[in-house]
Amino acid sequence: MRIVVALGGNALQERGAPMTVQNQRANVAKACAALAPIAREHQLVISHGNGPQVGLLALQAAAYDHTSEYPFDVLGAQTEGMIGYMIEQELGNRLPFEKSIATILTMTEVDPADPAFRDPTKFVGPVYDADEARRLAVLRGWVVKPDGDHWRRVVPSPMPQRIFELSTIKTLVEADTVVICAGGGGIPTMYQPGSRKLIGVDAVIDKDRASAVLARDLKADSLVIATDADAVYTGWGTPEQRAIMLVHPDTLAGFDFPAGSMGPKVEAAIDFARNTGRDAFIGSLTELPALLDGTAGTRVSVTANGVAYR
Repeated sequence: MRIVVALGGNALQERGAPMTVQNQRANVAKACAALAPIAREHQLVISHGNGPQVGLLALQAAAYDHTSEYPFDVLGAQTEGMIGYMIEQELGNRLPFEKSIATILTMTEVDPADPAFRDPTKFVGPVYDADEARRLAVLRGWVVKPDGDHWRRVVPSPMPQRIFELSTIKTLVEADTVVICAGGGGIPTMYQPGSRKLIGVDAVIDKDRASAVLARDLKADSLVIATDADAVYTGWGTPEQRAIMLVHPDTLAGFDFPAGSMGPKVEAAIDFARNTGRDAFIGSLTELPALLDGTAGTRVSVTANGVAYR
């Protein structure tokens, strides 16, 4: 099968953990231990989040001086290389020597008229308490919003339209290369209005939505959205919470999920299932084989009849 696996940013960097290279490499190693068996048996394309990493780079850039500008398209390109390098190395240590692995710096087109530019929602960078977040918002001109029990910076997250490097990715996949691409949703780019000049955009694209576009256009058999939750839950955080096992995309669309966390994952799974007729899965990376055979996580399928709970 041809499988696209979208690694959540928190699958690579645990919430609240120090953002050291050692911690990131350890988490990448865990992820690659789960990915290696899939890479041996299937065509595998890996995308990944970059919220914690791109936020850290933004802080480092801001510490340099107050006049140099490092927009998020540039920072996103940096994280694609850094995280791709770690995945290539750790996955390569678990696969036969002759297995090819490649990281592709990926540009993703967005619409300059996207309403997301007026309502930032994408979390980036480390977590703060409320007082520190508000102080930084005033100091740096940030927009901050609550993320669970903490606060984080948010930036615009426009909808991905297409992946510019699709043909290159497809060629590599057909040559049995494991491809790492669309990191952080890809580098946000758009055509300058009234021209064919391609420019970068100071935004962060949701990696799950970009992965759904990538999987659709690659004609993938399955899209797996790996996160730190073991499934999609209704009534999350309440005594009535229930894990969804199998659900039709139209039924799933009737539920309400937080825009800053599970919402985009659910929307990406719905879009992929509706547009392709193939299955999307949401769950824990450590349960990847069980996810794909439907015994763990949440399976979104047009063949489902309503919703079934675990």
